[in-house]
Amino acid sequence: MKYNIAVIPGDGIGPEVVSEAIKVLDAVAAKSCHQFEYKYLLAGGCAIDETGRCLPDETVEAAKASDAVLLGAVGGTK
Repeated sequence: MKYNIAVIPGDGIGPEVVSEAIKVLDAVAAKSCHQFEYKYLLAGGCAIDETGRCLPDETVEAAKASDAVLLGAVGGTK
């Protein structure tokens, strides 16, 4: 079974935590009939830097259309 996962690394330790979670999901996929397709999205400080908004509409819409959301951490200094 294939799942679409919205991945939002966010700020601070978020990207590190998310990269480890992706490794776990990839290990699960390798040992099961599950497949995961990841779509990386912006939220938090990196979103402000790129779009001027902390939670862009594109992120919200893509997250709604996904089977699951993997969110790191948000709430940096911005």
